[in-house]
Amino acid sequence: MTGSLGIVGYGLSAIGPGVGVGLIFAAYVSGVARQPEARGMLQTIAILGFVLCEQFAIFGIALAFVFGGL
Repeated sequence: MTGSLGIVGYGLSAIGPGVGVGLIFAAYVSGVARQPEARGMLQTIAILGFVLCEQFAIFGIALAFVFGGL
């Protein structure tokens, strides 16, 4: 078996943010469908949640570089 532990770690660390972003935007679409007038406020909260989730993916790729996987 060849490969690197860093690549496996990055793959595993990308699962959480992927699920998180999906849940955030599903809740955003549901919220806008229920209350279209609250779209602006919900969009700000959704983008903030997106950024917070994606930071973990960026952190994961940084760790993959640190451990020499990529």
